[in-house]
Amino acid sequence: MKINPFKAWRPAEGLADKIATLPYDVMDRKQAAEMAAGNPLSFLRVSRSEIDLPESTDPYSDAVYAKAKENFEKLKTGGSLVRENKPTLYLYSQEMDGRIQYGVVALCNVADYESGKIKIHEKTRRAKEDDRTKHVDRTNSHTGPIFLTYRDNAAITALMQKTAQEKPLYRVTASGGIIHTVWKIADSAAVQSAFGAVPAFYVADGHHRAASAVRVAQMRKKANPNHTGDEPYNWFLCVLFPAGQLKILPYNRVVFDLNGQTEKQFFQGLEKAFAVAETKKKMPDAPGAVCMYISKKWFLLTPKAALSNDPVASLDVSVLQDRVLAPLLGIADPRESNRIDFVGGIHGTPELERRVNAGEAVVAFSLYPTTLDQLMAVADAGLLMPPKSTWFEPKLRDGLLVNTID
Repeated sequence: MKINPFKAWRPAEGLADKIATLPYDVMDRKQAAEMAAGNPLSFLRVSRSEIDLPESTDPYSDAVYAKAKENFEKLKTGGSLVRENKPTLYLYSQEMDGRIQYGVVALCNVADYESGKIKIHEKTRRAKEDDRTKHVDRTNSHTGPIFLTYRDNAAITALMQKTAQEKPLYRVTASGGIIHTVWKIADSAAVQSAFGAVPAFYVADGHHRAASAVRVAQMRKKANPNHTGDEPYNWFLCVLFPAGQLKILPYNRVVFDLNGQTEKQFFQGLEKAFAVAETKKKMPDAPGAVCMYISKKWFLLTPKAALSNDPVASLDVSVLQDRVLAPLLGIADPRESNRIDFVGGIHGTPELERRVNAGEAVVAFSLYPTTLDQLMAVADAGLLMPPKSTWFEPKLRDGLLVNTID
């Protein structure tokens, strides 16, 4: 696979903890405003620039993208962000609960995405894709990296371990005690060469960012009669982690009503497809079963029919969708339904209990997490997972390293 070093815009000395933020898409406007309050350097003022505009502002209006560009330029011209003087690759580590994962920050090739060498497992939503396409185009930058993974490679791991022994550029302790550390990689050529032996990359998180970066590249290619393929817009910002270091958390569900059924009728429907037993477990011990919370009790749902060998149909999220959500609760398309919500595993089962107990939802489902092997099997088959099948934690930080398309 091809990767390139780049001349990153990065926080000036002593400012990384003030600039770096969570990705734009893990919060709503109110939460973003609260996170950025009192901090004029927060990168949320670029990635979620609507927080600097009246609350009535349409988040997809031209004013939002203009403000994003304005705020980004302020960070650069004011010296809060400084630019690397030569193209560089970086090592980026994340430490959470004693577990560390190391990735290489680099530019990946649009052509590799278009040809399927950078493999996806999720369908994007057009509105979200349009939003980030406008954001990339107006700011002329990739303000947040795409989270990619690859099958472990000993040579790359050895090179990362060597760099990790050196002095870092910066080390940021974020909320929850998560530590983000960045180093310059001295020998970019060796790392590029080692990645040449990797057969494919997989989008772990950031499908909308990836699709948007590619759309901007295609737009600029179409507008450039002298296109060669070497232009900066042919590359986009990524962090590449070996699969063996990653951990996927479950992506759980809450549903707001029982589709006109009484609880008794709902259980009767469940019992046709599952063995239903009250339990003290709040999370399944293994794939194939689902834990359900309703009326302040937990139940274990064990499918009566054998699971499919199909890489998508065999996923626990598919079992829940195909045997409960669609046939019993009438949620045929969870992407479009306003009767369901998704709760990332980082929030744990207490959040499921809270929402049901508070009357915000009627029933909650706790799932066994999708595995990296399952993700890769789906992507290798050219298939797509149901929405919200994976939750990766910790999240990458925006603003630590930014790539401009120039």
